[in-house]
Amino acid sequence: MSENFKNQGGVSSSEPSRLYRWLTSTLFMSRLASLRYQAKLRAKFERRRLSAGSPHIVEYFHQVDDGYSHLSAQLLSAISKRYDVALVCHLVSASQDANAPEPQLLSDLARQDAIQIAPHYGLHFPNGNTQPPKALVDQAQAILAKQTAQGFIDCLADVSTALWNHDQTTLAALAERLGAANHSDTAARIQQGNAQRAVLGHYSGAMFYYGKEWYWGVDRLYHLEARLAALGVDKQPNAAPLAPRKAVEIGELKDNGSLTFEIYPSLRSPYTAIIFDRALKLAADCGVKLVVRPVLPMVMRGVPATRVKGAYIMTDCGREARASGVPFGPIYDPIGDPVRRCYAIYPWACEQGKGNALLSSFLRLAFAEGVNTNKLSGLQEVVEQAGLDWQVAKEQLADTRWEAMVEQNRLAMYDAGLWGVPSFRLLDKNGNQVLALWGQDRLWLFSREIQRLLKAG
Repeated sequence: MSENFKNQGGVSSSEPSRLYRWLTSTLFMSRLASLRYQAKLRAKFERRRLSAGSPHIVEYFHQVDDGYSHLSAQLLSAISKRYDVALVCHLVSASQDANAPEPQLLSDLARQDAIQIAPHYGLHFPNGNTQPPKALVDQAQAILAKQTAQGFIDCLADVSTALWNHDQTTLAALAERLGAANHSDTAARIQQGNAQRAVLGHYSGAMFYYGKEWYWGVDRLYHLEARLAALGVDKQPNAAPLAPRKAVEIGELKDNGSLTFEIYPSLRSPYTAIIFDRALKLAADCGVKLVVRPVLPMVMRGVPATRVKGAYIMTDCGREARASGVPFGPIYDPIGDPVRRCYAIYPWACEQGKGNALLSSFLRLAFAEGVNTNKLSGLQEVVEQAGLDWQVAKEQLADTRWEAMVEQNRLAMYDAGLWGVPSFRLLDKNGNQVLALWGQDRLWLFSREIQRLLKAG
C-alpha cells in the first residue's frame, strides 16, 4: 500500500537523508518547540518594542466564510475593551495552496467543529449544516471592507451573525447603515490582508498575531491572553480569561464498555505525541471501550507540507504541551522508515497485548527524548521500553500486515469526515457515531460528551 504514495521531496520528503533528518530535527523542530526559543523571541520583541516606543499591536485575520472566524468575531469587541492594545483587523480569504490541501473538507470541518465547541465558550453558532451562499459572503466582505479600524471591530459580530444565519434582510440593512465597498475595493482589501498574513508567516483565517507568534481562534486565545496579562495590559487582571483553556474532565460516572472511543494516531504527528497517553488515560478512567486505529502520517500518504505550516505546528505544539504539563522535545523526526518499521512490529505487539505501549513508547522517545528511531538501536529502545522482546520484535520487520490495516483506518477516518491526526470518534452502545472531531485540543469535548451520554443512560 505505501508504495502507492510517492516521496514528494523537499519539505514534504518522506525519505530524508540522514543529514537532512538531523538538521530538521535539531535546528528546526526541537528549536521551535522549546521554551527557551519562545522566551528568547518574546524578550527580543519586547526590547525592540520598548526601544521604538511602539504600542502593543495585535493583528487579527478574519475569513468571513470560516466557521472558526465566526467564533472569534464574537469575542473581538471584548478583547479590544479588555486589553490595552491596538487591534488591527484584516480581511482574508481561504488559502489556495499546499497549506490547505483539502479546502472543502477543511471548510466543512471548521463549520461542524465550531457548532460543537461554541456553547462551551459561551458563544453561538447556527446549527445548520451549510456554508453561507456566495452572494451573502460577498456582501459581508463588502461591508467589512468599507469600515474604519474601530468600525470593523464594532460591527464584525453583527455582520458575521447575519451571514451565518443566511439572513439576507439583516445583511442588507447593515450595508445600508454602515456602507459597503465596491467589488474592486473589497478585492483589494482582501488581497492586502492575504499579503500581510503571508509576510508574517501564516495561511489560515481566525488567526491572531502578536510579537512574532500566532494564536489560532478561540482555542489558542488563552495563550495570547496570558501573554498580554504578563505584559501588564489586562485592564481586568483579576477576572477570568475571555476564552479559558479547556481541560479534560473525567467526571464521576464510569461506563461498562458500552461506549466506544476510537483514536486515530500517526507516529509522525507532534500533536498525536502530546495527546496519545492522555487519550488512553481518558478511556481507561471512563471505562469506555478503546479502539486505536493508526494511520500513515500525512506526508507519507501524499499530503503536501510546507515550512511555514511546519513552523507554526512546532511552536504551537510546544506551547500546548507546556500548558498541559506534557514533555515535548527534544525531537528526532521519525518520518519514513522509522514509522514503517514500528508499524511492521505493531500487529505482533497487539498480539502480545502491547500495541498501545509500543505506539506510546515510539511517540515519547521520538518527540520528547530525541531518540533517533531511524537507527535500529533507537527502535530497539522503543521496543524494550514498551516491555517487548527486541530479539522477537526485529523478526517482525518484514511483516506487511500493517499496510492494509493503516489504509483501512485512513478510509474509516475519511468516512467520518476527518483526514488529519489525531482524530477521535465516539460511538454509542449501538455503534452509531455520536461525535467525530480532529485535534488534540478536542479531547476535553469527548470527556464531556462521554459524561453526557452516561447521565442520559
